[in-house]
Amino acid sequence: MNSKSQSDHVSFIDCNEADHAAAILEILNDAIVNSTALYDYKPRAPEAMVTWFGTKRANGFPVVGAVDEAGTLLGFASWGTFRAFPANKYTVEHSVYVHRDHRGRGLGERLLKELIRRAGETQIHVIVGCIDAANAGSIALHAKLGFTHAGTIKEAGFKFGRWLDAAFYQLNLDMPAPPMDG
Repeated sequence: MNSKSQSDHVSFIDCNEADHAAAILEILNDAIVNSTALYDYKPRAPEAMVTWFGTKRANGFPVVGAVDEAGTLLGFASWGTFRAFPANKYTVEHSVYVHRDHRGRGLGERLLKELIRRAGETQIHVIVGCIDAANAGSIALHAKLGFTHAGTIKEAGFKFGRWLDAAFYQLNLDMPAPPMDG
């Protein structure tokens, strides 16, 4: 199947632990081992997905999957707590990961657009992305979708024998309701 027809037959679903934990874990572990997209060193154990999905469920955080016609998970996007303080309740930090065999076909952009759409339906005001500053592709994608550079923490991580700079990008959304303290 060529990349055009494959990307045209993608559906977005809400991922669940029973059906998607193993596929999400495979995508995450590939990113851990082969990239600086995650500042982890060791692949996660399958048991880690119980906590990961539990946190998503408990907080009402989406886990959006991109699947092909056969139901194969090609990538996923989610958001989580930006900082654990009540006043940060309108801000989330997002993640987008595409399976290594399906990169370069626009799936990351489509997943991020779907995440932004869903954020627009909720009380989310700011979506933050923390991107390794050397990841030009992810930075370009975020800029294309309206994210602006909010700052870089130099040498925030150390992986693969080098210091890594963490660049923060943000997208501000119009909230559907006025914000409130408390």
